Amino acid sequence: MLELLGAALVNVAQAKYLVPLVAGTLVGIVGGALPGVTITMTIIVVLPFTFGLDPLQGLAAMTGVYVGGSAGGLVTAVLLGIPGTPSAIATTFDGHPMAKKGEPGRAIWLGVWASFFGGLIGGAFLIGATGPLARLALEFGPWEFFSLFVFALSMVAGLVEGTLLKGLLSGALGLVVTILGSDPVMGRERLTLGIDLLAGGIPFLPVLIGVFAFAQIMTEVERSGGGAKLALAVDGAVRLTASQLKIIWEILSRPVLLLWSSFIGVLIGVLPAIGGSAASVMAYDQAKKFSRRPEKFGSGIPEGIVASESSNNANVGGSLVTIMAFGIPGDAVTAVMLGALTIHGIQSGPLFILQNPQLAYGIFAAYLLAHPIMVLLLALGARWALRIVTVPKAALFPAVLVLCVVGAYALANAISGVWILLAFGVLGYAMVKLAFPLAPFILGVILGDQIEINLIRAIMTDSNPWLFLTRPISGGLLAASVLSFVAALWQHRRMQNKAAAAAGDADF
Repeated sequence: MLELLGAALVNVAQAKYLVPLVAGTLVGIVGGALPGVTITMTIIVVLPFTFGLDPLQGLAAMTGVYVGGSAGGLVTAVLLGIPGTPSAIATTFDGHPMAKKGEPGRAIWLGVWASFFGGLIGGAFLIGATGPLARLALEFGPWEFFSLFVFALSMVAGLVEGTLLKGLLSGALGLVVTILGSDPVMGRERLTLGIDLLAGGIPFLPVLIGVFAFAQIMTEVERSGGGAKLALAVDGAVRLTASQLKIIWEILSRPVLLLWSSFIGVLIGVLPAIGGSAASVMAYDQAKKFSRRPEKFGSGIPEGIVASESSNNANVGGSLVTIMAFGIPGDAVTAVMLGALTIHGIQSGPLFILQNPQLAYGIFAAYLLAHPIMVLLLALGARWALRIVTVPKAALFPAVLVLCVVGAYALANAISGVWILLAFGVLGYAMVKLAFPLAPFILGVILGDQIEINLIRAIMTDSNPWLFLTRPISGGLLAASVLSFVAALWQHRRMQNKAAAAAGDADF
């Protein structure tokens, strides 16, 4: 394994792979530093530019976007008190107070180096766990894959901030999208309503672009009024320099905090579609609970920044594990990467490493190299990031939307992709307005085909339906699905009771 990784590091260090990696990391940092422009939207914009590259070049660029975006959000979180990405929300709690106390350089570099170390810990897990998990997945038959995909969908449907019913309906709507077109066995058309556009089914990537990018752009335009600029909360002339050795020692002298926060990030990353925002908030909460000075959190202490930033970058490694070992995207960003693999004719999942060892270890190498590149780019450009955030959204969002449309068209060089993008963009915007979560919908679109195909394969292999329960792994996964649903139901009921109790206290 070490020989393959060493060879991959040497290979990716070549200019033809290093240039896309550096460019992707830079674009990710810029996208991450722009509040309202998520990592998902950034990687969707980058996607069309990877079509003409070989698979490793394209995936190196997207890996760079992922790593750079996860760290880029901390710049505006610290200096403006506005998280550039959702995963940097917890960074604002102590990063911005530290900056306002006259230590913006210390706050930024605590975040940068915590991201670096957390990302490398996530990388160690990525390299060490993907192979064993893929070998475990080789033991899976259609029964186990069906149960695994059902478990992923049930878990995400429950992990939503709104009502459980809306989470389940959102996931079900995503499943409906996958049955439009033709059935996977007989090839007969179904639910096409006589529309030629639906005869071949709905391609995944235009749906993803529409639901996430278009819906988010419209929401941000509505919120900001279209032309607002972000006001600087910290004087742009303030010095952002700090003693690097002192900063690194501040982090490494807290090994338990660093390792535990990174572990939380990895664990949350492995769970489908939860995301870096949940990882950073959970790690911050854990750091506060186990701290000797919890009352200091929120006043600008280093523990809060280290916990948040190490967890959200370790989350990237965890998310990549699920796509490479099981073929399940850990979040929306890896969903785009899964689509890019499909475009290049590469099947992710248990056989991915065995069938594509050079590509698999190339992704590992790109992930590891992206972190020192991220540190270097932030060292050179943290001050410029402050100028980027003053770009009017009225100029920024139309440019992003044009790139999204170009990307949807370029997938098949057909205008049908653009119509699908617009249709699902409107649907996504309506879901946001009605408080329906998007994550279960997207996961339903991703997993629907695989759920149906594996169900059919299992029944064609053996018509005994009890095998779904009597096969140990399949039965265990279905039991976990039920437990996930029951836990989600209990959690939502508990939240409702707390809200009712709070409302009752307010009445008095």
